[in-house]
Amino acid sequence: MVEGIIDVSQKPKIMRTAKATGVLHLQQTTVEEIQSKNVKKGDVLEASTIAAIQAVKETPRIVPHCHPIPLEGCWVDWSWEGNDLRCTVSVKATYSTGVEMEALTGVCVGLLCAWDMVKYLEKDESGQYPSSKITDILVLEKRKG
Repeated sequence: MVEGIIDVSQKPKIMRTAKATGVLHLQQTTVEEIQSKNVKKGDVLEASTIAAIQAVKETPRIVPHCHPIPLEGCWVDWSWEGNDLRCTVSVKATYSTGVEMEALTGVCVGLLCAWDMVKYLEKDESGQYPSSKITDILVLEKRKG
């Protein structure tokens, strides 16, 4: 028998937190446009924060085996590491299963939104993205109790 969503009804509801991160590699000129808020589609970090939060809330709709979790908190942090834009998402809930998939989904969608907003700046003359990439997506921390 193939299971859909695992039965967690017997597990205790306890505080669970997770923090995930990932990086979007950009060209220097794109970084300058983001930092000076000159991107045609608007404020990249503001829009991408909203996208990350929405993704955290919609994780069970995106990842089929995830439980709908009553989220209690979500924080999105952006930082620059040279030409790399790092997104870190932290999620908190009191429930019987963890929130690491929500944190990972938030990171991925936040970075995808940022890339979508600046893709016109990142394309080369043939319409390709020779230096743009999303990397280093990982769970930094997962806690329960």
